[in-house]
Amino acid sequence: MDHAAPARMDVRFCFAGLLMTFGTTVFALEPVEEDVLLTVTGQISVTNADGAAEFDLPQLLEIAPSRIETTTIWTDGLQTFEGVELADLMALVGADGSALRAVALNDYAVDIPIEDAVEGAALVAYLRNGAPMSLRDKGPLWIVYPYDSSPEFQTEQIYSRSIWQLARIEVLP
Repeated sequence: MDHAAPARMDVRFCFAGLLMTFGTTVFALEPVEEDVLLTVTGQISVTNADGAAEFDLPQLLEIAPSRIETTTIWTDGLQTFEGVELADLMALVGADGSALRAVALNDYAVDIPIEDAVEGAALVAYLRNGAPMSLRDKGPLWIVYPYDSSPEFQTEQIYSRSIWQLARIEVLP
């Protein structure tokens, strides 16, 4: 493993923040080398494919990880989810929109307000209880919230945004 990768990703975050501030694209993400797990399209300024930002698992692992410990209405007992905060992912791709359309592998789609892409809210999880999630276990990616942290995350509206088998996010104008 390239030990310089996390440092490069930190630099990318700095550039992504600058790009969002100044609105100029001066770099792109590295192309994926493994199977694409997530494709982000729409109102973004940072891409690595034709009009899209594609991520494989190694690229997602390079982004600052976050962890949520919570119960869910779909699982038994306390669960530990690890992944990328939706806010960090949207900053990295230079998202500039009002909502996100999250689409699952089976084409189920849900719209998520951009306000959910803030620190401490939605997480694009790639691990549950320390292990990758299979398709049968709602993986490989699942948008989860810290449900136990506040009643605001325990609503039907939030539960409906907790899309599993996530494949695509479109940043809407």
